[in-house]
Amino acid sequence: MKGRRDRFPNVLRLSESKGMEIEMEKQKEPVLAIKDLRISFTMYDRGLNRREYEMVHQLSLTVNPGEIVAVAGASGSGKSLLAHGVLGILPENAAVTGTIEFCGRRLDEASLKKLRGREISFIPQSVKYLDPSMKVGRQVIGPCGRRERKERQEKMRQVFARYQLEESAANLYPYQLSGGMARRVLISGAVMNPAKLIVADEPTPGLQESLARETLQNFRELAEEGCGVLLITHDIDLALQMADRIAIFYDGRVLETAPAAAFRGDGEELAHPYSKAFLKALPQNEFAISE
Repeated sequence: MKGRRDRFPNVLRLSESKGMEIEMEKQKEPVLAIKDLRISFTMYDRGLNRREYEMVHQLSLTVNPGEIVAVAGASGSGKSLLAHGVLGILPENAAVTGTIEFCGRRLDEASLKKLRGREISFIPQSVKYLDPSMKVGRQVIGPCGRRERKERQEKMRQVFARYQLEESAANLYPYQLSGGMARRVLISGAVMNPAKLIVADEPTPGLQESLARETLQNFRELAEEGCGVLLITHDIDLALQMADRIAIFYDGRVLETAPAAAFRGDGEELAHPYSKAFLKALPQNEFAISE
């Protein structure tokens, strides 16, 4: 008897072709898609009058698999709020509207609990996110069974070596770390798992230039393996070298998202006046300020 492939060659070819098309569509799908995001806070003034303050305004942004998108802008413009909104870790008085999708699925509180620390990794800006009552080795390894503990311990040793941390640092508590060491521990914890999305909120302050460059180079390598990286940074020089696109942030808004190459030269490819002024104000452009 002829095999199924011999009897129905056209049907199988059509099925295989359809499967390839579906797989290609999945690869094109953004790992992170933010649409019309608004973040506001309920506040009370001295007269106990309730007020709503909107801090992020109708923001839309995408991060594709294999891509680093850097968010750059002035301090206080709401960049960290964006990161916290994606992770679902805003305070109780925050209200969020709009949609945030991860690999085509809308994120909600229940799905974020399953994804955080696994498929979505977070590098927070503050080292206070480390648990002061737990040794950092346990925090980096994370919860796991006996069978995978040895494997994760070995992975931790490799990651520590990459970020110039002694193995003995695993037995220290956060208060025993320098600021730079704590920062490297946070980064180590984030790259332990094969995440599909890394949200990095100012990962390089306090690091030596060589180590900051190594950190972003690691992000580049993870991106080349298919991970998407949302990089919030003030280190625009390194971001221009490693990122695929740059989103210029101002007053809770994305003014413009452009390829990193558009920020070279005199910025003729940039569309928004603020983006052009931002480029001119970089150190390599002698901090020029537009009149």
